[in-house]
Amino acid sequence: MDSSYLELHLPGYLQNALDLFIIGKQKHQAGGYLRFDCDYCFLQSSINCAEVDNDISSEQAWYLRDKYLGLSKETF
Repeated sequence: MDSSYLELHLPGYLQNALDLFIIGKQKHQAGGYLRFDCDYCFLQSSINCAEVDNDISSEQAWYLRDKYLGLSKETF
């Protein structure tokens, strides 16, 4: 089932964090980028804030955590 619709219409601050994460991951994989841990934490924090503030649903939050951060609801 295609769940990519869960990435649509994200609040601006969360979309920004996601964009920075994707760019940071590419830089990290290319080597020599030392701030990827900050990008990871910034995205995680932004997802958490968006969920708590009801800017996104819990379903969206877990989709993003799983897809980008490698975190699953079953592990918590």
